[in-house]
Amino acid sequence: MKYVQLLICSILISCQGQNKKPMDHPYTNQLIHETSPYLLQHAHNPVDWNPWNEAALNQAQTENKLLLISVGYAACHWCHVMEHESFEDTIVAQLMNSKFINIKVDREERPDIDQVYMNAVQLMTGSGGWPMNVIALPDGRPVWGGTYFKKEQWMSALEQISDLYVRNPEKLYEYADKLEKGIKAMDVVSINKDEADFNNQFIDETVNNWSSYFDHQQGGLKRAPKFMMPNNYHFLMRYAYQNKYPVLQKFVNLTLTQMAFGGLYDQVGGGFSRYSTDVNWHIPHFEKMLYDNAQLVSLYSDAYLITKNELYKDVVYETLKFVERELTAENGAFYSSLDADSNTPEGHLEEGAFYVWNKEELQKLLASEFELFSDYYNINDYGFWENKHYVLIRKADDTTVLKKHHISIEELKQKKVKWKALLLKNREKRSKPRLDDKTLTSWNALMIKGYVDAYRVFAEEDFLEVAEKNANFILDNQLREDGGLYHNYKNNTSTINGYLEDYATTIEAFITLYENTLDDKWLLTARDLTNYVFDHFYEENNSMFYFTSNEDPLLVSRSTEYRDNVIPASNSIMAKNLFKLSRYFDNNYYYETATNMLNNVKPEIQEYGSNYSNWLDLMLNYTEPFYEVAVSGTKAHYKIKEINEVYLPNKIIAGSTKESHLPLLKNRLQENETFIYVCVNHACKLPVKSSIEAINLIKKP
Repeated sequence: MKYVQLLICSILISCQGQNKKPMDHPYTNQLIHETSPYLLQHAHNPVDWNPWNEAALNQAQTENKLLLISVGYAACHWCHVMEHESFEDTIVAQLMNSKFINIKVDREERPDIDQVYMNAVQLMTGSGGWPMNVIALPDGRPVWGGTYFKKEQWMSALEQISDLYVRNPEKLYEYADKLEKGIKAMDVVSINKDEADFNNQFIDETVNNWSSYFDHQQGGLKRAPKFMMPNNYHFLMRYAYQNKYPVLQKFVNLTLTQMAFGGLYDQVGGGFSRYSTDVNWHIPHFEKMLYDNAQLVSLYSDAYLITKNELYKDVVYETLKFVERELTAENGAFYSSLDADSNTPEGHLEEGAFYVWNKEELQKLLASEFELFSDYYNINDYGFWENKHYVLIRKADDTTVLKKHHISIEELKQKKVKWKALLLKNREKRSKPRLDDKTLTSWNALMIKGYVDAYRVFAEEDFLEVAEKNANFILDNQLREDGGLYHNYKNNTSTINGYLEDYATTIEAFITLYENTLDDKWLLTARDLTNYVFDHFYEENNSMFYFTSNEDPLLVSRSTEYRDNVIPASNSIMAKNLFKLSRYFDNNYYYETATNMLNNVKPEIQEYGSNYSNWLDLMLNYTEPFYEVAVSGTKAHYKIKEINEVYLPNKIIAGSTKESHLPLLKNRLQENETFIYVCVNHACKLPVKSSIEAINLIKKP
């Protein structure tokens, strides 16, 4: 790291930039032929942008030019700022076009490229983010990078590095060699030769270390910005519930409540923004991502199952209404995101313009009810943002409001429905945020699971229908004849080979679908996809899975994604899938692989639990009894719905109304009877007919 910093300093100090006048240039921006909304946003820049492809990479080699690789995504606010300041500027474009082969990358379409160069930027600068801008040698190896740059900084850096490449290229090649080693070392997972030992004490110590970061006033972690990290709280909620830790349960519920009360949550139209810019969850970064809302639907559904808190139910229903209204195509596919920025009435593109309100328009819309509304949603100093604008934020629960204003709960509910409908109708007249209408298999799979989890908890048939429609969309459009998946879909076309995240999330979604529909095709497809993953992603030397297929062109590094983030790592999802599928198909190889994967990651887990919460959730499957619940008979669907009325995270469900060859169901059908078998590691208790009896066998082992 010290060598990296010294070299960067030497580049910036020793090289002198030169101001160059713009020259006539026949622009050859190639992005107009792409389908990614992010790439199309840049299709009319004067920069000679190329998509990432062999032609651009070969051109760099042929002309011996440095690569300039700029990575972002459609909903990224600061990506738009840098585009306006630099990439739309003809003088900047002249510099970029004359010195570099310029490549634009949609990080959501190409997470493999993003991951490699993000690792490089983090090594060079200690942090990362988007937009991400990297300069690389003609062979693709990075030598310089960062995130957002002002125009003057950007031009100065480009001048200096390009001059250094002409005067002293050996220096950059020497640095690239060292940085390449660092990149390849970042995601290496060594095999843990110690015997697998997963125990509650290890988890207790990890959570105890993690808890020093908890914000017990506002929920979440003690820092800003605050990301929601749904998987963190899904694990903590399960861990607290199974071990009866009331203090931890209280912290999780505080976090979920504060997120739902804050401006982070769209109080009018439902759905969550990507993160809060402050410690109080008040002011969001206004972009809305499919993957966040998918996972939060699952989280709040399970939280409702435990608490029966009506707030959590409202969040689930309103969020799914938002997804239906804004992010769902006619064919059942889900779109990716909504931009943070939209046009003001004056035609200026501003962050949050679509979502914020001023007091005068609210007074006009709400008339005599403005006083109650303004108290409920804090049209005061508490909810003030900037430029006379307010973000709707809740501070008090409904019970407090009822007492203060002397109204009934039924009256308040009616008013809230009326307020939201009125404001939503008026908000729809505004200029809307730009929609990223590409479809990503992995994010769609997360949303399938969100819908199925909501169905499991609330028994709304519509939720299941939406999930099944999207799952069939994946089967019909994203599943190839060779058994592999595509990653993207736009304009009836899928072009990018699937990544591990696509397989892991789809397998997980299909297992969840099977448990709630008892349709074998979902479980069998999950197994087939798993076998495909072993064929094309598996590394036998350490029992982990690469992020990219062995059929994909090689990048600087073939990475292994195993640290959980805003979306759990593809390896942690895959390990949980293997654990469950090993039970469904009596497959010891699946089980051993899942065990080895968890054991390999174990030495890192206690350092910072937040980065390994999905692995910790898997570890609970080993440290606590994990049940196989098999229901066989004509009333199987009904019995499973009854079982699902209770929060039981340490189980899988298999079921059939007819004879089945699945190991958990084979030879268990009895005519005119429905029996429930509760088993642990294939050791089954006597079958029971009552769902309550089965639940008690699980809750009271």
